[in-house]
Amino acid sequence: MVKYCDLFYSFFKVGTFTVGGGYAMIPLMQRELVERHHWLDEKEFLDCVALSQAMPGVFAVNMASVTGQRLRGPRGAAVAIVGNIMMPIVFILLLAMFFRAFRENIYVERIFIGLRPCVVALIAAPVFNMARSANVGWRNVWIPLFCALLIWLFGVNPVLVVLAAALLGYLYSHFNQNETKLK
Repeated sequence: MVKYCDLFYSFFKVGTFTVGGGYAMIPLMQRELVERHHWLDEKEFLDCVALSQAMPGVFAVNMASVTGQRLRGPRGAAVAIVGNIMMPIVFILLLAMFFRAFRENIYVERIFIGLRPCVVALIAAPVFNMARSANVGWRNVWIPLFCALLIWLFGVNPVLVVLAAALLGYLYSHFNQNETKLK
């Protein structure tokens, strides 16, 4: 059984050492939850990611909540959430206190410019890993590319893209399931 202190510490590390928001946390969460502690297998981890993305709110908090709930129930969810948000809250408070003094500092500005490509890489890496785990192949790789183009080039609201994808996925699985029953 997972100890509360281990759950807290794992999410504390994720919240402390991840720059770039919720999706940038996925590789560290995967390393902690799947590879290091073996609390979840790859499929369970992907399910937690999918459920966390579908829930309203902040992805990192949703992921801590879903994982903590799965591992230790409601108390586990609370422990994981507190561990995950503790250091970011401290960092935000410190940043807010000192931001005005350093806002125009060229070195601080350059640091943030340098962090941008790292954040993109941190987000792209788990996308490719999840695509591999979810058996996304060349046959259906056009779907996320098409969705990204709709949002980026044509300015389609991402909520509409997600709702349309959910509806199409449901219809596809429904008709595919009916086809399998007929055979």
